[in-house]
Amino acid sequence: MHPDRQDVSTAREIVRRALSEIPQTEAVTARAKQCLLDYLSCAFEARSLPWSEQAAQLAASNEGGAHIVGRSGTYVLADAAFANAVAGHGLVREDMHAASVAHLGVVVWPTVLALAERHEVPGARALSAAVVGYEVGARIGRALITPSLARLFRPTGLVGPFASAMAGARLLGLDEGQALNAFALAGNACAGLNEWAHTGGSEMYFHPGFVVRNAIACLDLARQGAQASPSILEGEAGLFRAYARAPMPGPIALFPQGDADILKVFNKPAPACNFAQSPCQAALRAWRLVPSGRRIVAVRVETTHAALAYPGCSAMGPFDYALQAKMSIAFGVAAVLARGAIEEENYRQLDDAEIVRLIAQTELVPDDAYTTAFPARQGARVILRLDDGSTVRAELDDVVAADEALIRARWRRAAQVVLGDEQAERIEAMVDGYEREPDAGLLARLCALRPDTTQT
Repeated sequence: MHPDRQDVSTAREIVRRALSEIPQTEAVTARAKQCLLDYLSCAFEARSLPWSEQAAQLAASNEGGAHIVGRSGTYVLADAAFANAVAGHGLVREDMHAASVAHLGVVVWPTVLALAERHEVPGARALSAAVVGYEVGARIGRALITPSLARLFRPTGLVGPFASAMAGARLLGLDEGQALNAFALAGNACAGLNEWAHTGGSEMYFHPGFVVRNAIACLDLARQGAQASPSILEGEAGLFRAYARAPMPGPIALFPQGDADILKVFNKPAPACNFAQSPCQAALRAWRLVPSGRRIVAVRVETTHAALAYPGCSAMGPFDYALQAKMSIAFGVAAVLARGAIEEENYRQLDDAEIVRLIAQTELVPDDAYTTAFPARQGARVILRLDDGSTVRAELDDVVAADEALIRARWRRAAQVVLGDEQAERIEAMVDGYEREPDAGLLARLCALRPDTTQT
């Protein structure tokens, strides 16, 4: 872009807004802290899963470096952020922004916590940086992501680098030029293919790790004077023409009319794909209506076209890996009907005879009304035919997000096992008052194991 036209680039406008005063209402702050606590609970609960262990094993020790959630030692900052991002994604229970089809917390919080360890900043700045990260990823994702694009590329991998880089730029207090260069460099780190959804491969878990590691490098390069293209979004070979194969559809504004998109983020109740949430919840309601002694002989699931089009969501098995089952709407619904619960244990026995039987009797159908209401609402209906010829049904106009009580219960259950009651309570209290904390980096240090603690 010609120098005298740089001021009109979308990237520059986004950067200017992201570095200026932002809506930091009580509701926005409370939502950010809720997302932070839920991110940490996911990272603790997933710490012993294979992908979390693999990511942690890559981290190089570094005296005075950054910490990994639930582990002892200090590590190279980008390595710690990589491991924390992978662990936060490890349960497939991370927070969700439906309109961008992206998981923003797993790219924002690892970046914020790692940089807060290296650069002493107050908790209020860490929270505002996170809000900016969510906003940038959400607004770009709203404009970019379509069902056809999401079938090929991972939305989190496409919008995550921008979210992570701008969260870091605000936290570090970069000037406009540095932040613009970090943002534009991040556009060259967009990546993540959705082939894993067809094979059960574990690469999905590592996508957020790649995002944060690259975003931190972009921030460091920009601070060293590296320059990048301000036309990274709308340019001839920018983000939209490269991935969407179309011009940018219109302006991208942060916080329009003072609205913060973090308020549109929800915390998953089930450890499964976003698109399986409403169907699983409707299935549980329907299961509760089945008379004692009756057998389910047919299952009809009605939901959005977007849900049935997303890679892996219409899969009917057989399932070789838990990730395949967590993506499959049919498996999730069948497991709920077989077990009468929505929980991680639903995905432990992939060859459970009753789950396999119910999947074979399941029909997935797109519903026009639910499709029209998406992404503002994610509705689903489950209709069960019983062995006596009767039917029961249950439906939801929208997913019921995990509430404050569930988020805290999950946090306490996950953290207390690793750190003990006293430390878990101290961390929870710090998150509750994070905007008043003078040293935001203390949170990451408290989430690590002390060197004399035995890991379990």
